[in-house]
Amino acid sequence: MQPSEQRDADRQFLELSVMQVAPVPAAPAQPTRYVRELIELVIFVVLLFFLVRGVLQNFVIEGISMEPTLHQNQFILVNKLAYTHFDINAPLRLVDPSAPLKVIYPFGMPKYGDIVVFEYPNDITKDYIKRIIGLPGDEVSVRDGVVFVNGQQLAEPYLQGSPTYCQSYDLCANASVFVNQDAFFVMGDNRENSSDSREWGMLPIDRMIGQAWVVYWPSNEISLIPHFDSMPFASTR
Repeated sequence: MQPSEQRDADRQFLELSVMQVAPVPAAPAQPTRYVRELIELVIFVVLLFFLVRGVLQNFVIEGISMEPTLHQNQFILVNKLAYTHFDINAPLRLVDPSAPLKVIYPFGMPKYGDIVVFEYPNDITKDYIKRIIGLPGDEVSVRDGVVFVNGQQLAEPYLQGSPTYCQSYDLCANASVFVNQDAFFVMGDNRENSSDSREWGMLPIDRMIGQAWVVYWPSNEISLIPHFDSMPFASTR
């Protein structure tokens, strides 16, 4: 064999050897990657669900106590963070039970005219929706079909001219009602068809679920729930 022929043979042998020993690339583990991504997606969705659930909660309107503002069978979202609060004197009362209540609202306290969803104080398995009329410490009275807070007439355009009365068995029938420091006075907008603070008393702040925020069903009624600032008119005293 000639030298050149020998080199060609060596080259062919080397190439063949390299082909035989070269590692075969492994196929990517596609199923394992897809399973991992699916698990991550499920975990993300679950965390997002609980995060949203801690901020918003859906309710359906039952009854006509909030007519004409809200209607039966409407679905609404409630902002549960709106009235987040804590009593900074709670630890102090462990030592001194007479320490006064001092509640802090990081996002703002409930205001006149807010529509709120809450646990009915006489049966916390039921949820009610009403409008805030009196704040802690207020004096609420009803005279001649009109609501007064601290001697001032409330501006209530949402009633569309309907009067407000107290029945003979209501707390406000014969005298003013004074709102506790840790509670609110609430009424439905449909005053003649509403079981509210006139009948069963104050709404404790700890029973508050949140502020009614938006109507999302029926689809043709999607809208923000309007807020009316019912700050009192000039004093009538």
